[in-house]
Amino acid sequence: MSASDLRGDPYPKRIACLCTEAVEVLYALGEADRIAGISGFTVRPPEARRDKPKISGFSSGKLERILAVEPDLVLAFSDLQADMCRDLVRAGVEVHVFNQRSIAGILRMIVTTGALVGRATEAQALVAGLRRGLDDARVRGEARIARHGRRLRVYFEEWDEPLISGIRWVSELIELTGGEDVFADFATRHSAKERRIDDPLRVVTRAPDIIIGSWCGKKFQPDHVRARPGWAEVPAVAHDRLYEIKSPLILAPGIAALTDGLTALEACLDAAGADQKR
Repeated sequence: MSASDLRGDPYPKRIACLCTEAVEVLYALGEADRIAGISGFTVRPPEARRDKPKISGFSSGKLERILAVEPDLVLAFSDLQADMCRDLVRAGVEVHVFNQRSIAGILRMIVTTGALVGRATEAQALVAGLRRGLDDARVRGEARIARHGRRLRVYFEEWDEPLISGIRWVSELIELTGGEDVFADFATRHSAKERRIDDPLRVVTRAPDIIIGSWCGKKFQPDHVRARPGWAEVPAVAHDRLYEIKSPLILAPGIAALTDGLTALEACLDAAGADQKR
């Protein structure tokens, strides 16, 4: 190794991002040029989807497509990508797997990503800005509670067949914005399988004031919700408080959830609150 090599950039130059959250963070830190490939599920920022090669799905991908971009680091998310990551490690590739499931975990992921690419200061500044946004949202949430005299009960549905709810960072955002997640007791459960609602009538018994749908990869259908047996008596259905938040805004545990997803969630709560006053 030459002296010039030792003086060069010590950080990874070709990063394969198997998760959309890492892509968004790297763009936010000004390090998009380090991205060698992305997941086909990446939608934020739009230029990433336009400019970067798609090298994997979310929970599946061909090893040779990932290796073809010659990554010196792979960033991945969760046990759902464990098999891909195992094969990459066996192929001699450095892999970092994130597993953020909470607001605090998202912020740690951003800090870690910044450190991995030599942007620790910028990542800390990004996190500080996100914290300020969350603090402002908390103040607005307290004002909502005061206006309504209570927390509005929210059922957040991330999938419809079977019903799945209780995703932790969303549950935390609902509480922060002045709502009450009716399946907050599911939020400590790790996998989507563990968060399945075995009987749709359990939603009825929890009497949500608001229903928010964010069906991953497909459009929310309020009419399908209204037609579910026994659901006509749910306050959210009876008063037509059924809303959609696009899944890329809130179902990925990254910057989007804490910014645009948070804004969309607040808009749902405000719309329901305005409806209550009429």
